[in-house]
Amino acid sequence: MFRRAARGFTLIELMIVIAVMGILATLATYSYSRYTYRARRADGREMLMRVGAAQERYFTNFNAYSGSITNAAPAGLGFTSATSERGYYNVTVALANGGASYVLTATPVGPQTTDSCGALSLSDTGVKLPVGTGSGNNGNCW
Repeated sequence: MFRRAARGFTLIELMIVIAVMGILATLATYSYSRYTYRARRADGREMLMRVGAAQERYFTNFNAYSGSITNAAPAGLGFTSATSERGYYNVTVALANGGASYVLTATPVGPQTTDSCGALSLSDTGVKLPVGTGSGNNGNCW
């Protein structure tokens, strides 16, 4: 008589498969979270560029930059809110030289606060900070 071999998986084989799946899931989650930070950064960059363009239009009309984002002209730029469209950044204006120059700063709020790039800034001369090209930033900050 021939003995029939048992079919199926052993407990050890099953535990190895579960361990490998767990490691792959951990790596995928980490990569996805870094991607979401990078994707949300576009919200802050877009808001800075819109406010910067509005500042330049304001300067054309009043020969100085505005210190207010939300007030109506001539006191401000006329935005309804200083918060970005998706709500991940708040933008502030810092004037210098009697309104002849500015620095816009987009501060991350909510889930974006733990992003390694931190606050993004744009000046009237076009300087964009932080550049952040390290691997911890998941690409350039700008």
